[in-house]
Amino acid sequence: MKWTISQLQKYRNKDFLIDETIRVDELTEIERTIREVSPIHVTGRVDFSYRKVTFHLHLKGYLILPCSRTLVDVKYPIDVQTTETFLLSDLDYETEEEVYLVKGDVIDLMPVIIEILLLEVPMQVFSENVNDEDAAPQSGEDWEVIQEKTKKETVDPRLAELAKFFDQSDSSDK
Repeated sequence: MKWTISQLQKYRNKDFLIDETIRVDELTEIERTIREVSPIHVTGRVDFSYRKVTFHLHLKGYLILPCSRTLVDVKYPIDVQTTETFLLSDLDYETEEEVYLVKGDVIDLMPVIIEILLLEVPMQVFSENVNDEDAAPQSGEDWEVIQEKTKKETVDPRLAELAKFFDQSDSSDK
């Protein structure tokens, strides 16, 4: 996913469409929580002007991430639409969008695609199948994982007498 500016200039008055499948296995080295990356299908088009080159991209694939609860592999889909702009010269160019300055005469989309994919990694991901045999144990000696909806409100036995005191004072106020 590298092009020289002169290669791109050939398509100035024509449609330049992108339809490639790329491998970004280096994501597993950058972000340790990513266990595997599928081939990413990149489609889109390129717009040219005399000052900038704009890529309108659609990235589609999936990441294998660990479940936050059980550590089993979870297939997390990636489906991102993005617009990335590369400035051809270092002139003052004001915009509210993030732009990249082309260094030399080569535009390399791989660092940008890697950044986009890293931003798609969620803080937590959960497996649909909780009873997976490869999952981390949900209980052990003197401990178990409790989900919020099954957790009952219990009073610490050391404070049980104090709880009764507040119940008595609430009934006397009425």
